[in-house]
Amino acid sequence: MTSPPAASAAGGQQRQRPQPKSGRPDGKTTGRHELSRHARFAEISPEVGVLDEQALNQALGEDPATFELLAAMTSATDERLRAAAIRLSASIVLERARAGRTSMRGISRLRPVRGAADGDLDIDASIEGVSAARAEARPVALDDLTTVHWARAQTAFAVVVDKSGSMTGARLAAAATVAAACALRAPREHAVLSFAASVDVIRPLVSDMAPAVVSERLLRLRGHGVTRLADALQAAREQLAHARARRRVVILLSDCRTTEDDVILAPADDNEQAAQLADLAGARWAALANPLDAATTLDYLLENRITA
Repeated sequence: MTSPPAASAAGGQQRQRPQPKSGRPDGKTTGRHELSRHARFAEISPEVGVLDEQALNQALGEDPATFELLAAMTSATDERLRAAAIRLSASIVLERARAGRTSMRGISRLRPVRGAADGDLDIDASIEGVSAARAEARPVALDDLTTVHWARAQTAFAVVVDKSGSMTGARLAAAATVAAACALRAPREHAVLSFAASVDVIRPLVSDMAPAVVSERLLRLRGHGVTRLADALQAAREQLAHARARRRVVILLSDCRTTEDDVILAPADDNEQAAQLADLAGARWAALANPLDAATTLDYLLENRITA
């Protein structure tokens, strides 16, 4: 459905505003009647405002696809149900994000350093040096102490999330999973942006914002509007311009309707334009059937680099 036409200043001609891809108005929520189409909704939410975590965990154990229902509930009209679903979804995506390959290049790791003037003191590793100083009746020196430092990540990420009209709860859950995965793999340098007609920076490249907060903010997004993809990619480039890491990767989560080392994750049921964009840009891409597969799919794309 299009918006009412506006008359132009000259000639009385009429012009229509761009149509949201999904046809859904901004901020539309999902009622219990629609949610009840899922076979297990009644046991997970037996009454208004209730989300039975025990029933949910059982359902997830028996059928991982139940997460699709939980993702849908993050846009529930029922405010208490929606808040509970967002909280639980954020917890689940953080847990799943940790399931990626820990051997992936670019992960920041703690490394011990002897005699450094900065870093966090490693008490256990410093005991031997302190004991030696006392035995020699001398003051403890820097060389007697061991501190730990984050080894600089080799990769910086900019996660770019499409929040236009086609983004549903499941797609936003996939975005939250990827953002959490990047937070774990490059904790010092990763940005998260969302875009439709304009671009919003949810987390700048360097920030102390917790991954759980970022995940919840992504899950609270409501898809609407048009897709200004070029503006979003330019904003991602501007964020990465300040990165210290040698490798800089843009991760785009979009169906790509209306790029150095880019990765595109597209919905499994709507990825034709994403494939075309990836081909034109020389980017790697993959389709996501389940939002919780996002972290492992991301690791696969990042480790299997395509070279010309």
